[in-house]
Amino acid sequence: MAHVEDPPGVNLEALRTWMDDQGLGSGPLEDVEQLAGGTQNVLVRFTRSGRGHVLRRPPLHKRANSDETMRREARVLAALAGSDVPHPSLIAACPDTDVLGAAFYLMEPIEGFNPASGLPEPHRSDPAMRRAMGFSMVDAIAALALVDHEAVGLGDFGKPDGWLERQVPRWRHQLDSYAELDGYPGPDIPGVEEVSAWLERNRPATWHLGIIHGDFHFANVLVRPDAPDLAAIVDWELCTIGDPLLDLGHLLSTWPPADDGGGAGAVGAGIDGLPTKAELVARYAERTGRDTADVDWYHVLAAYRLGIILEGTHARAFAGKAPKEIGDLLHATTVGLFERALAVIHEAGI
Repeated sequence: MAHVEDPPGVNLEALRTWMDDQGLGSGPLEDVEQLAGGTQNVLVRFTRSGRGHVLRRPPLHKRANSDETMRREARVLAALAGSDVPHPSLIAACPDTDVLGAAFYLMEPIEGFNPASGLPEPHRSDPAMRRAMGFSMVDAIAALALVDHEAVGLGDFGKPDGWLERQVPRWRHQLDSYAELDGYPGPDIPGVEEVSAWLERNRPATWHLGIIHGDFHFANVLVRPDAPDLAAIVDWELCTIGDPLLDLGHLLSTWPPADDGGGAGAVGAGIDGLPTKAELVARYAERTGRDTADVDWYHVLAAYRLGIILEGTHARAFAGKAPKEIGDLLHATTVGLFERALAVIHEAGI
């Protein structure tokens, strides 16, 4: 974290005036800090009238859908209020772009740590704590899968018709669209065609509708400092309506392997003592009642989808729209994810 007087993309005076109009405290914005976390969006923490706030807005170089993404995130957080899903509580949202040049929202600060950045005590030294933390990851997405999206007002949040059939062409089209970015030489990713073809051949015959986070792994959660439980799932920008088994697929495709806690595509390298992937799947089935026979397909789809999304930052870096070091890092993660997908395919033997 870094103390800043006027964070990039956040005009504090304009924000203060907007908060006045919304009845959100009075007086100055104090203890302003730009937060690290993620590679794209702007996060700023501050207090006003003794209450903590975290502001979230799109990156300075916005994508075409960045503002709509913020609006969707705020809607999801509002819908999850009162549920068993650990999430940041929404304070208020500004769907308009005239205040800060982008849509944004305010949420309650979360007391917790990001396990992908390292473990504090007692988690670092307690194997039982780390194992329980791993199970808490599954419990969180199981709770999300059990939320009735229509009952919480998200019945029109996604396009469920043909969702499963759209997945491969939709993400392949996104990968192809990166060619429009200046300087991008094209994807140097192993197995793109093989993974695409396998997913199309082995698409599940049936699926279940629900809320999916869409980017679930250790880098997108905060864990309580005094317990193994999740304090919150964060970064809801890819949330939609689809099959919640995709969140389990994301967890599996980024899970640190049992041998050394690292590995290509892993998020949270160095965390050992975690449950095995088989234990994660069993726990999810127990908590949700879902049949997990098709979990390999969702595992591969998650690696395919996330790898293509991350490659977008690599492509944007060539065009000067993202830092080169971040683009290079995410490209390496993309390669690792596709290598993991190929390993699952070859092991499945179908």
